[in-house]
Amino acid sequence: MSKNIAKLFVIAAPSGAGKTTIVKALVARNPELRFSISYTTRQKRRTEVDGVDYLFVDVEEFERLKEQGELLEFAEVFDNFYATSRSQVEKHLADGQNVILEIDWQGARQVRESMPECVTIFILPPSLLELERRLRDRRTDSPEVIERRLRDALHDMGHWDEFDYVIINDRLEQAVIDLENVLAGRGEACACANVGLRRTISRIIG
Repeated sequence: MSKNIAKLFVIAAPSGAGKTTIVKALVARNPELRFSISYTTRQKRRTEVDGVDYLFVDVEEFERLKEQGELLEFAEVFDNFYATSRSQVEKHLADGQNVILEIDWQGARQVRESMPECVTIFILPPSLLELERRLRDRRTDSPEVIERRLRDALHDMGHWDEFDYVIINDRLEQAVIDLENVLAGRGEACACANVGLRRTISRIIG
């Protein structure tokens, strides 16, 4: 791949929309993509692996990285910090490799400011009821945390129109295909300017 065409793709979503599942499926089908592993200060879940799912650091180390200018973007989500390694992203792009960032809308806004040439994609659930079901089916959070996640998800979904593309995750296979089309420059049906898509989004978020 030519170094001149390497792109940075920024993918965000409300909690429970299936962003992580979609991105993992995408990278499995397209191993040439480079997935930027985020820093986080939250506790590692039992199914997660340090250096694979996240780069787990404590708050002191996080602050040191921020002071050194190593963080391309960072945000506080549910009382924990998340961030993207600037050097990791820049190295992949310099090597001519497309890069996927899986972050939240706050981080996406920061990346757009630093790298305005990036392509941004927002993932939505097919309905608010389905979003709630997915959050409850995780069985990783208390009822109180789930309620908070639902409230925050509603707020997050209000930022969908800041993105270049929106993908509705109704069926995983189709969502991955839609994302592949965006990465290949064939994402017209997912573009935020698409009138039919905007009507569908209005029905989802009310």
